[in-house]
Amino acid sequence: MADALRLAGYREPLGLWRRRAAPPLDDPELRAQCFEFSSRGDRVTGRLLLPPVGEGPHPLVLLQHGAGGSSHAPCVEATAGPWARRGMAVASIDFPLHGPRADQKLAEQLPSGFEAGGGAEASALALEFARQAVIDLERALDALGSLEVVDPDRVAYAGFGLGAMIGAAFCGLDPRPRAAALALGGAGLGPSGADPAEYVGRMAPRPLLLVNALQDEVVPRSAAEALFEAAGDPKQQLWFEGPHDQLPGTALEAMWRFLADQLEVEPDPLG
Repeated sequence: MADALRLAGYREPLGLWRRRAAPPLDDPELRAQCFEFSSRGDRVTGRLLLPPVGEGPHPLVLLQHGAGGSSHAPCVEATAGPWARRGMAVASIDFPLHGPRADQKLAEQLPSGFEAGGGAEASALALEFARQAVIDLERALDALGSLEVVDPDRVAYAGFGLGAMIGAAFCGLDPRPRAAALALGGAGLGPSGADPAEYVGRMAPRPLLLVNALQDEVVPRSAAEALFEAAGDPKQQLWFEGPHDQLPGTALEAMWRFLADQLEVEPDPLG
């Protein structure tokens, strides 16, 4: 089942649409855009944040939310603004069944598909969710890489929780991300064919950072360690105090420094 997830292999029209949007309340100087594009017949929604100054092209980080979140989730808001302020274009899309793409009935079934003993129907839903999410991310890079403000040769990925597990598969399949910083992910937490451990090794030799919480009540330490073991070199794993939903600022800073180095961004261009 290691090839249950794959890229689309075709190019339907992107139908990219975008417009100016209000910046985050904590970062009013940033330039923000909402965007949509087509993916397997669905419309994928997202947001792009750009640094306060400069026409670019800017290096891009695709930053993804966890289960139950959206492109405006608290973990995304706490991360995207500061990173964009310091010189990156930061884009987030809404995963299937999340944000404006939500379906209450299916969204309620999805978590059990990522649990042992969740049942055949829930597992099938989780596998299809992962297939769609991986292709949505591929299409997002297709769309964003076409913009003059984005440097398509300097792309990285970051994700939290579900975003980390989907990202491990996506980065293993798509060669464009130079590096990935994955927080609060683990192996063995999805149905066969969607386990990130089946794909993460394909990312090598691109650098990978795994960030985990010592008091994580959702992802067992054994699952986090198993994902690290499945990855190829170069890789590193960092542990921080805190539960699953409260990574400290030092963890976000470690992710920033790792990605900034890989994308050739000055450590703190705005001082």
